[in-house]
Amino acid sequence: MGFGKFQALVLVYAGTGWLADSMELMLLSFVGPLVRQQWNVSAQHESLLSSVVFTGMLIGACSWGYISDKYGRRTALLFSIILTTGAGFLSALSPNYISLLIVLSRLSWRWLLAFTAIPCFVLLLLFVIAPESPRYLCVQNRLSDATLVLERMAKANKVALPPGVLAYHKEAQSVDHNPASQNGHLPVRENDCTLDNVMSSKSGGIAALRRLFSPKFLRSTLLIWFVWFANSFAYYGLVLLSSQLSDANRRCTSGQKSGVQQKNVNLYKDVFITSLAEFPGLVISAIIVDWFGRKATMWILLFGCCAFLGPLAVHQKESVTTALLFGARACGMGSSTVLCLYAPEVYPTSARSTGVGIATAIGKIGGIVCPIIAVGMLRSCHQMQAVVVFELVLGLAGVACILFPVETKGREMK
Repeated sequence: MGFGKFQALVLVYAGTGWLADSMELMLLSFVGPLVRQQWNVSAQHESLLSSVVFTGMLIGACSWGYISDKYGRRTALLFSIILTTGAGFLSALSPNYISLLIVLSRLSWRWLLAFTAIPCFVLLLLFVIAPESPRYLCVQNRLSDATLVLERMAKANKVALPPGVLAYHKEAQSVDHNPASQNGHLPVRENDCTLDNVMSSKSGGIAALRRLFSPKFLRSTLLIWFVWFANSFAYYGLVLLSSQLSDANRRCTSGQKSGVQQKNVNLYKDVFITSLAEFPGLVISAIIVDWFGRKATMWILLFGCCAFLGPLAVHQKESVTTALLFGARACGMGSSTVLCLYAPEVYPTSARSTGVGIATAIGKIGGIVCPIIAVGMLRSCHQMQAVVVFELVLGLAGVACILFPVETKGREMK
């Protein structure tokens, strides 16, 4: 059916979800210092604020993948939107540090929290346009529902479905033996829809989890977990470093300790510039991923991130620091994007959401740990030690990418 109006709408809807996620993440660069200043909390409590956010993301990543595989992508999406929207608005009303921890006086950061909840609210209003995955519906033996989604897609794109009756069976996953790949028609026997006995709707989540640890996927699963941990550790760490290395927040070289209140004149500028790096990071990864493959693209970008972070082991001028963080952020974003592309291609449909969900959860552990390094150590003026930790994690992740057993470039998703 090609790419048409239907896919464009889904792309915009999904993009709004990523926008909401990114806005909530970028809050950590601003809310931490502002809350520390207003409520006079310690550096340890500022680090804890970020860690609590990532702990919630860890719980969500574990839960939504399982819910998505068992109850459907659309159901999981709906409840995640509702919870995120509610938590965002409640955070804006937090009267003190403790309540902010539970749900996540100057008006500015409260409005900032409320403003970043708006994209999720928009997603909730437009949820009616979000379709369920036809592939998921087929795996669940809900062929009639899958057909309705495909008909809706065809109607939006103003094209006709191929003749035949929608069917799903194990053999249909093989491109070499699928008659649809030869004549463009759908398989015609609906009663050929046979699923693995263990992949019923009642036990799908547990079966998917077992499949991740089967001999076929065990090595890939463990390596993906570590690389996702490293990517999240580095990416979220770079977000925090954008504010912690800011000339307005760091005065170690002049003998001032981090507890002294400083005006954040340059903070917003530095964070804005380094955040712009994500765009070239996405473009570069999109250009080279189909040339060099998923594995090579990831380790090239990870080692590139190491190269940009290295000079930050010693104090640099503000402009140099911002430029180096810009390069590291671009590489980190590119690597994370390719990993998000690679992991779903490794796993079959029946275990895809669970596999990616657990990997995402492992990544959130990196997010929980990174504030200890990016905030705690920087506040104590241990910049070199902090950068060395980031370099070590990124270097090991690059090696792990080289050890991936499967290159998914050009492969059909199963």
